[in-house]
Amino acid sequence: MSHEETAAEAVTRKERFGALPERIRPEDMVETTPAVQHDPDRDAYDPDEFAVRYGL
Repeated sequence: MSHEETAAEAVTRKERFGALPERIRPEDMVETTPAVQHDPDRDAYDPDEFAVRYGL
């Protein structure tokens, strides 16, 4: 099989099926958003909170 035959087959294939769709990277398929907005007061660490909650 020569290079001309391969090129002719490629042209025939492209005419018949068209071009392939543009590739989509996996990183572009998934959108990550937080479930709740960040609340610095809720996420703040308070060492005395455990004692207050459990009556120690």
